Amino acid sequence: MRIISPIRSLLFVIVMLAISAASFAQIGVSISVGPPALPVYEQPPVPAQGYLWTPGYWANGNNGYFFVPGTWVMAPQPGFLWTPGYWGWNGGGFAFNEGYWGQNVGFYGGINYGFGYGGEGYQGGRWNNGQFQYNTAVNNVSVTNIHNTYNTTVINNTTVNRVSYNGGEGGITARPTAQDEAAAHEKHIGPVAAQTQQVAAARANPQQRASVNQGKPPVAATSKPGEFTGKGTVAAKEAGAPYKATENKAAESKATQNKAVANKAAESKATENKAAANKAAESKATENKAAQNKTTATKAAATHTNENKAAENKAAATRTSENKTTATKAAATHTNENKAAENKAKPASKPSPETAKASTPKPQNTTHAKAAPTKAAPSQENKPKAVAAARPEKAPKPQAQAHEEAAPKTQAAVHPESAPKPAKEEARPEERRQQ
Repeated sequence: MRIISPIRSLLFVIVMLAISAASFAQIGVSISVGPPALPVYEQPPVPAQGYLWTPGYWANGNNGYFFVPGTWVMAPQPGFLWTPGYWGWNGGGFAFNEGYWGQNVGFYGGINYGFGYGGEGYQGGRWNNGQFQYNTAVNNVSVTNIHNTYNTTVINNTTVNRVSYNGGEGGITARPTAQDEAAAHEKHIGPVAAQTQQVAAARANPQQRASVNQGKPPVAATSKPGEFTGKGTVAAKEAGAPYKATENKAAESKATQNKAVANKAAESKATENKAAANKAAESKATENKAAQNKTTATKAAATHTNENKAAENKAAATRTSENKTTATKAAATHTNENKAAENKAKPASKPSPETAKASTPKPQNTTHAKAAPTKAAPSQENKPKAVAAARPEKAPKPQAQAHEEAAPKTQAAVHPESAPKPAKEEARPEERRQQ
């Protein structure tokens, strides 16, 4: 344990040295125009024992310079003093050097902040046995409430002015001394939370902007950090110097730069959005085109299918028609052939009655009428009446037989009028003898 303790102590010292070096470094962006002059104001009374004065200064933001009011702040630990921050020229512009807490007050640019900060060191008070004693010559201290006080007159050997920056055109020409350099390498603590709160409140108040108050802020000092209203608030009596248009121009330039950056970012964002929109539109168009192509392909396939189906139906109809025509033709041919065969198998057609009469020879009487002996005509009473032959016209016509088996019709049947007439009955022997 005895070996580890010295190592821990050494590490702590190294860390604190690194913190002190970082605290003394310049912060923020470089600005071409320095801050306005420090305003003229009164210090509010110290609120209680242990509070130390931190002077006001011009800070810079998006809207140009704004004034951070001076205020009373509790020291982070006994024995620590406040070294104010300052603006300094670095060859290319003005940069802000952050303030810090330490056992000794270091270099703060030779700026005369007042109330014990005359440009070098601090004459506003001192630590004595863990208690802070206030110099009533430069601080607003009520001896009724605060008993740890002393009174030492502060003599400024330099011309008092209200310039708020070191170096550059019109700036303070002071340089850090050996004592200031030694103080810069001591143990440091950065601004406490109360100081950060004071800066945030000033930044949020548009009336604190130099472009608005023309170097005369409405709140130049407060009794406690963050209290911008009430009894402990102090307004500036006057500007430290006439407000220059160049300072306003610098703020406008800064605002213009910020606006240009914002516009560029907006344009970039718009370009990105447009590119995204174009990409989305192209993707949508590609999808629509693909869908159209798919629809067209589907429609073409359907049309092709319909055409093929129509062609198939037409071909089938044609084949059916051809087959029907062929079948009809074959059937007609077969019918004709059957009819021809039937006609061939039938007997010759029956001659007409006139032709048959002319062609049929008349039968010869075996006994000539003249050679037959004349017989006495029987009396009508005794003569038997001959049965009248049926009229040939009324005789039923025989049905023609279509088949060959049918017996051929006789000539008499066909032409009854051409049949041979029967011979007259011969006279009975008795009658002959009587004759």
